[in-house]
Amino acid sequence: MYTRQQVARTIDHAVLKPFATVQEVIDNAKMCAREHVASMCVRPCDVAVAAEQLAGSDVVVSVVAGFPHGSNCPQTKAAEARLAIEQGAREIDMVWNIGRFLSGDYDYVRKDIEAVVAEARRRGVLVKVIMETCWLSPEQIAKGCTICEAAGADFVKTSTGFGDGPATPEAIDVMLRTVGGRLGVKASGGIRTWETAVGYLEQGCKRLGVAATEQVLSGAPDDAKDESY
Repeated sequence: MYTRQQVARTIDHAVLKPFATVQEVIDNAKMCAREHVASMCVRPCDVAVAAEQLAGSDVVVSVVAGFPHGSNCPQTKAAEARLAIEQGAREIDMVWNIGRFLSGDYDYVRKDIEAVVAEARRRGVLVKVIMETCWLSPEQIAKGCTICEAAGADFVKTSTGFGDGPATPEAIDVMLRTVGGRLGVKASGGIRTWETAVGYLEQGCKRLGVAATEQVLSGAPDDAKDESY
């Protein structure tokens, strides 16, 4: 059985809505520190604010790059990553170029990821690649995972939350079978209950992308709550 704190330590708490205010970023950072989540995932413009608020806590700042559509040029994504790292980000959740992937231009997709990985590697920063699995067949998910691995990514991730669908156990199964022994797998999108979160962890995910973090954690059964809570 997972405890509340164990689940919290797998959560990348997402604050990515376009209308999120600075005060909401600050308030969410305080919640993240209180709940001891793994990271707070923010928009590029919010990295400095989040880093300041989380200084001294055990929560790191993660940032999206090429969000939400992944259609930025590789150089732009690399520049986003570099600036975010300079401002305090310690993990990068980049959106790959799904249009180029579906076009069969796998070399472009690999180089797109490599551009961000190159910025991250020299600073010890993790890279997670958002594949938007709702638009991919199982075979395409598997192929995409192999490209992400070849490009040096640390994680493969299902969704931005802005696509046509959330994470699914079926997509996660393909990702785990393809690269699960070597890369982390992150389920993101549609995780709003304790049961859903625990289900993905039991399946083998190492991280969860969650916006409704307090709602998820409040659903923990009494025998899953840590003494610290």
